[in-house]
Amino acid sequence: QVQMVESGGGLVQAGGSLRLSCVVSGLPFGDYATGWFRQAPGKEREFVAAISWNGQHAYYPDSVAGRSTISRDNAKNTIYLQMNSLKSEDTAVYYCAARRAGRGSGMYEYEYTYWGQGTQVTVSS
Repeated sequence: QVQMVESGGGLVQAGGSLRLSCVVSGLPFGDYATGWFRQAPGKEREFVAAISWNGQHAYYPDSVAGRSTISRDNAKNTIYLQMNSLKSEDTAVYYCAARRAGRGSGMYEYEYTYWGQGTQVTVSS
């Protein structure tokens, strides 16, 4: 059974930083590319970051580029999302996701097979 468990969310002031973690079990982690998405209240889930199976390629939308860094530790079956200079519009539930490594950028929900339950990030202004 595949499990993806996020942690690290919480309440932070605008301008602050957070590091989210996602521990993955039940699949051959090195064979999977991974990503982060988020969903704010009343909005659709949106892409935040993606990283290739070997960590060599990462992708970000303009909304977080330059403020966020995705990384992974294949020895620990864990992916991370470091977020800096947080803004109120970053408030959302953040989800990690995994997809079999292959074609595609990992920017779209439909590319992913497995999802975590989410962790809440709230940025106060």
